[in-house]
Amino acid sequence: MSKFSPRARVVTGVAGLAVVGAATFGALSANAAAKPGGPAAVSPAKGLITTQHLSIDAASKAAQAALDAGEKAGQHISVAVVDRNGTVIVQLRGDGAGPQSFESAERKAFTAVSWNNKTSVLVNNLQQNPTLKDIPGTLFLAGGVPVDSADAPIAGIGVAGAPSGAMDEAYAQAGAEAILK
Repeated sequence: MSKFSPRARVVTGVAGLAVVGAATFGALSANAAAKPGGPAAVSPAKGLITTQHLSIDAASKAAQAALDAGEKAGQHISVAVVDRNGTVIVQLRGDGAGPQSFESAERKAFTAVSWNNKTSVLVNNLQQNPTLKDIPGTLFLAGGVPVDSADAPIAGIGVAGAPSGAMDEAYAQAGAEAILK
């Protein structure tokens, strides 16, 4: 039997340790993933809730459709699309839109998703509950529509800047319909 040089012994030893280390790491990783109750094994029984969210692509499509509808009618508007929590996903300020329209669109979208109703309908609720308007982030003016999936709100679209809330709402509705196409 021939003897290995010191260099060959070191290389062989390092290679052997690498194989043992890789096998050990793989076994530990497999055990961690398969362990019941680990991060990959949380079940609804443990309090996990699954929700649906509007994708950035769908939100962008809706915002652009609403903006296009307003521009086609010769209106200078702003559009906001918010997620189910009222956080802005996409916001567009059309050319020539007034400075107040940007925030108003966001607040209308937030109000629509919060109550899962068109803001034009919610305006009527102020007569019975005038303090609703004091809730931070809301705006009870026509121009906001909710987007639903599986009978639950997943987004809100708000439009502001047209001469009437009915026009704002029509453009927001065009945005919501664009998602369904």
